[in-house]
Amino acid sequence: MPRCSSTTTWRSSLVALIALLALAGCSPGGPKFKGSDITGVDYGKGFALTDQHGRLRHLQDFRGKVVVLFFGYTHCPDVCPTTLAAFAQVMRQLGPDAERVQVLFVTLDPQRDTQAALAQYVPAFDPRFLGLYGDEAATRRTAKEFRIFYDKEPGETPGDYTLDHSSQSYVFDTRGRLRLMERESEIVADLPHDIRALLKENG
Repeated sequence: MPRCSSTTTWRSSLVALIALLALAGCSPGGPKFKGSDITGVDYGKGFALTDQHGRLRHLQDFRGKVVVLFFGYTHCPDVCPTTLAAFAQVMRQLGPDAERVQVLFVTLDPQRDTQAALAQYVPAFDPRFLGLYGDEAATRRTAKEFRIFYDKEPGETPGDYTLDHSSQSYVFDTRGRLRLMERESEIVADLPHDIRALLKENG
C-alpha cells in the first residue's frame, strides 16, 4: 500500500491552501443583499410605457436612482395594494435616501387602468410613485421582457374580471442594471437594506 510521506503531506496542504486563496480571490465583491441577487440576467432590459401624467417613459429616464418595478392592476383585491403600501412604508424608513428611489407600478390591465385611473390610484400610496401603462401589445411585450405571468379570470360580467399575475418586484441600481428580485412578503424587512446597499455601491 502506498504511503504518504510528511513532505508529500506538506506539499498537498500547501496546494490546498493556494486553491482556497484563489477561490477567495475570485469571490464576487460588492454588497450583500437580503433579496435575490439576479445581477447579470439576460432579461429586464427596459420598457417604453406612458406614465400617469401622459409622458412616455423609459428605464434610462431614471438613471441616478434606484428603481423598484412592480406589475399589477388597480382592481387587484389583495397583493397589489398590499405591495404598494409596503413600498410606501419602505420610503418612510429610508428617510432622505427615498429621494434617490423611484417606485414604478406597471399595469397589466390597460383595458381598465387608464391614465386617469392610475393618476388616482398610484399616488394615493405615495405621491412620488409613478403608474405606467401601454396598449395590449406593449403590455404583453413588457410582461414578457420581465418574465411576468398574467392571465385573465372571467367574472360574472365582461368588465368584472380578475388577473392572476406574478407578484415579484424588481430592483435596478442607479446605472439602470437589473440587480434584485424581492418577494412580496419580505419587502418591508429586506428592501430598505438592499436599497441602501445599492446607493452605497454606486455612490
